[in-house]
Amino acid sequence: MAELTGARWRTSTRSSSNGGDCVEVADNLPGVVAVRDSKDRDGGTLTFAPAAWRTFVDGVRSAR
Repeated sequence: MAELTGARWRTSTRSSSNGGDCVEVADNLPGVVAVRDSKDRDGGTLTFAPAAWRTFVDGVRSAR
């Protein structure tokens, strides 16, 4: 499991502030991007290699 100490979590600027279903991303850590559920911050965390995360984000953007 990746060490997440020092993770700076953020939500998308497109996330609403009314308690919607959101994820938080920490992409400030060396060699890993972490993702968690904003409603369950103590729950599980997914981690990705930065290149894999970038491929995912680029795919989502191109599908819009």
